[in-house]
Amino acid sequence: MGRLTDRVAVITGAASGIGLATTRRFAEEGATVVVVDIDEATGKQVADEVNGLFVRADVTSPTDVEALYATVFEKYGRIDIAFNNAGISPPEDDSILTTGLEAWRKVQEVNLTSVYLCCKYVLPYMQRAGKGSIINTASFVAVMGAATSQISYTASKGGVLAMSRELGVQFAREGIRVNALCPGPVNTPLLQELFAKDPERAARRLVHIPMGRFAEPAEIAAAVTFLASDDSSFITASQFLVDGGLTGAYVTPL
Repeated sequence: MGRLTDRVAVITGAASGIGLATTRRFAEEGATVVVVDIDEATGKQVADEVNGLFVRADVTSPTDVEALYATVFEKYGRIDIAFNNAGISPPEDDSILTTGLEAWRKVQEVNLTSVYLCCKYVLPYMQRAGKGSIINTASFVAVMGAATSQISYTASKGGVLAMSRELGVQFAREGIRVNALCPGPVNTPLLQELFAKDPERAARRLVHIPMGRFAEPAEIAAAVTFLASDDSSFITASQFLVDGGLTGAYVTPL
């Protein structure tokens, strides 16, 4: 505990799932946490729980994102950590043969464009300080292919991974680290809703994980905390896999 003492951290998608678990873990580690979400009621509750600040922002809006970081800097005078985590996985995003252009664009906007915007507008504050850690939520699907496709989600996460690698290299000598977090399937409300509608799809995916289960949000939050802290001071431009062995598996245990 205490690895993030005196740090100011901004977390998008902080009201549920991985974002919520990370908000709580960051607070336990001593950080001041800025909770960012479009769910105002839940977001305020989460911020109150960790004695942090809630900012409602649409992360696909350049105006909202720019104002978000200006607000945080004005209040705290620093931004040490940015966990760009907001994302969606709607059911209408499926095979390329059935996914419409509107669904494609919506997922790209939330999952990829928002990360671009958050990085674009937080980087100048970190440059001013000469340090910072940015963690962008990608996915194991950024490095694997699936016959049970969610084509826009997969493409968006591949984009997050490539962009994070590029930014990690570009800003390394300015003291700013940028890493792509690549979780395996996580037991979040998003996944529960998706798989509750299609238990066969859930079972088909679960069999590929050597550990035989989905990750818990707190396990992913632990990895984010590592990437945010000085414990990972020589890690940047990485694809940080936390996937229960999924991407390393050919045949899994019975």
